Amino acid sequence: MAPGGAPAAVSARPVSAGPAASVDSLLRALVARGFRFIDPRDEHGEVVAVVGIRAHHSVVDVVELHGEDEALACRMPANEDVLAPRRVFWREAGPANEVLAMMLATPDEHLGDLVPRPATPPARRRRGAAVGLQTH
Repeated sequence: MAPGGAPAAVSARPVSAGPAASVDSLLRALVARGFRFIDPRDEHGEVVAVVGIRAHHSVVDVVELHGEDEALACRMPANEDVLAPRRVFWREAGPANEVLAMMLATPDEHLGDLVPRPATPPARRRRGAAVGLQTH
């Protein structure tokens, strides 16, 4: 809290967007940039992913975290199905800190070429595997 009881302001760039930044600080930077996050769960209540979405400039940015070593990010046209886009402007996969840093470093107006999304996504964790992210 800021002096006087007002909520503390969140900086739009609270951390370096480099790959050495922590996943937690990168997630906070994405929230400050306007991402909204959900954590879908399996039938046992275990988190299966952390998914962030942000709509802007007629596009939608999506990040999916399946663990600290496995994340996906993409930018797609606003008229695509967010859960199963057929076309994306760009897509990255890799360690969470690197993928999230790439999303933060990508200018809002950057589109790239519109390309079909691969029919088979990169290898995923087995269904129902809990996400290994710290949440404190």
